[in-house]
Amino acid sequence: MTPRSMAILFWATGVLAYVVAVFHRQSLGVAGIEAAARLGVGASGLSVLAMCQLLVYAGMQVPVGMLVDRLGSKRMLVLGAVVMACGELVFALSGGLLPGIAGRALIGCGDAMTFISVIRLVGLSFPAHRNPLMVQLTGLFGQLGAIASAVPLIHSLHAYGWTPTFAGAAVVGLVSAFLLVTVLRDARPERTGAPPSLKAAWAEPGTRLGMWTHAATQCSAASFLLLWGYPFLVRGQGLTPATAGVLLTTLTLCGMACGPLLGYLAGRFPFHRSRMVLIVIGTTAGAWTAVLVWPGRAPLWLLVALVVVLAANGPGSMIGFDYARTFNPATRIGAATGIVNGGGFVASVSVIALIGVTLDLMGDNGLDDFRWAFAAQYPIWALGAVQVIRYRGKARRRGLPATSTNS
Repeated sequence: MTPRSMAILFWATGVLAYVVAVFHRQSLGVAGIEAAARLGVGASGLSVLAMCQLLVYAGMQVPVGMLVDRLGSKRMLVLGAVVMACGELVFALSGGLLPGIAGRALIGCGDAMTFISVIRLVGLSFPAHRNPLMVQLTGLFGQLGAIASAVPLIHSLHAYGWTPTFAGAAVVGLVSAFLLVTVLRDARPERTGAPPSLKAAWAEPGTRLGMWTHAATQCSAASFLLLWGYPFLVRGQGLTPATAGVLLTTLTLCGMACGPLLGYLAGRFPFHRSRMVLIVIGTTAGAWTAVLVWPGRAPLWLLVALVVVLAANGPGSMIGFDYARTFNPATRIGAATGIVNGGGFVASVSVIALIGVTLDLMGDNGLDDFRWAFAAQYPIWALGAVQVIRYRGKARRRGLPATSTNS
């Protein structure tokens, strides 16, 4: 086998692990109604499940970035796959909130080990000029896991029930770990230089520009996919579970199509990246406004328009990582990337929590309750847009490394 073929094989194995990780990450999103009944919790309890998963994921970003430099991608990918499989098994056997929280926390921990490890694998396996394309393809193929967590998982829950469905998800994780052990080869990296400075990365305005970009653009689609979209479409809008699953899949497919386009535009017009971010925030807020103020249940075409607009959220949030690369030297890219990614998921946790608390306060979980609950997104969008504009100016005044593009 040629070196190029081996590189592709190793990358494909890592991507498969990332696909499985995305599947685990979003498996709660279509099981919200069943989880409430199984675990005996309300909307706030469901929020706690998703919040714990995302908080663990966000909190692990910087430590994982440092560990992967010490242990290598293979070890971290195998460990992540096993931890996520254990989390799904715990979740499958859960009969109350505390075991459910433990299962989702394990999933968040294993998930945090995966993407950064695959990105490092790309950097070691391919020449520098191919890295941007391979990173985009990694994110693109990873969304297949989101598709698998929608319609197929809904069907399995209805056909086989809670425990067989999530136990099966655990088996998928173990198969992924076995493939990583048997196929992937990855040399343990050598230790060089001092560890990256978190303080210096945080002090860089471009890092915080990336963090607020990631936070403001990701939170709506993330909360929709991870937990509240399915209950909103079924209970609030009166759609059948199958139709709701198709809409969630549509969101993911449109995001896969939007990613390369937005990536091309960001690379072709680097001076307009922040404008693209603000357009994503504005169109998201506009689409939600149209749905929330519509008298009665929104027509299907408007809900389709909503998920198409939400599809730009994920690709838009990736611009935040481009800012981390642009405004930081190579010695602290990992730390800056962890800050950007962690900030985005903290924002997503906040939106999930606000929606859940509002639904519990309203009590009925009817359409009007969902309207008030999803209105909790507006302050996050407003704060994010203001901070993007603020740190854009600071980053431009601070200046860039000679090899960087502008914002």
